[in-house]
Amino acid sequence: MADGADDPSVHWVEPRLRAILPLDGFHLSRSLKKVIVSDRFRVTTDTAFADMMALCAEPAADRPTTWINPVIKASYERLFRLGHAHSVEVWLDGALAGGLYGVSLGRAFFGESMVSRTRDASKVALAHLVARLIAGGWRLLDCQFITPHLASLGAIEISQADYLGRLYSVLSDGAGNGAALGAAAAGAGAGAAGVPSPPFVAGDWGALDALGAAEADLGAGRATGSPPGYVIAQLLTKTS
Repeated sequence: MADGADDPSVHWVEPRLRAILPLDGFHLSRSLKKVIVSDRFRVTTDTAFADMMALCAEPAADRPTTWINPVIKASYERLFRLGHAHSVEVWLDGALAGGLYGVSLGRAFFGESMVSRTRDASKVALAHLVARLIAGGWRLLDCQFITPHLASLGAIEISQADYLGRLYSVLSDGAGNGAALGAAAAGAGAGAAGVPSPPFVAGDWGALDALGAAEADLGAGRATGSPPGYVIAQLLTKTS
């Protein structure tokens, strides 16, 4: 993170309590389900990554400054070009109304920033992200810091030791050493020896698109870059 948009330096933050959103615990309220199923918003992924970062960095009434400086911007745009970062864009009447971006490592996804310029846009973006991660076989969604907004959607706080144990278990991908790695992480911190090394078994970012294409073949007939809202709602309802 940076202290501001003009700060030339970047510092690392490791919270004592980490926010995660269990993929089987997304809170799909009746009102949010209605918004998603209505397809009021058009949702795409990886089509406007730089624009999404710029929108997240814009000052807002509740956040006059940003932690996204040029170094962070350039770094994440390079991660995107390499296929390690993704964005979910939410559009309304042809304009970017909100969304999110983050980084994928193996079957763990790390949400970096989320923004809404229209009511419900960020909730729709997160719902589509969770559905995409479920369809693609992800096992961990890291939200970094808890907020009332995230908590209302199912995010919880866990200890650093618990988080590291879960992360290393996911990265080990069932190779039989996940528990040992978790114990090592809890005792020695992030620099523990024996941390899984790449290549990791990666989640399938495009699995949800394939599901959407199958639904389109059945008559949905959409070209929005994301499946119809009822498909998203079905995925979230089955796992919540």
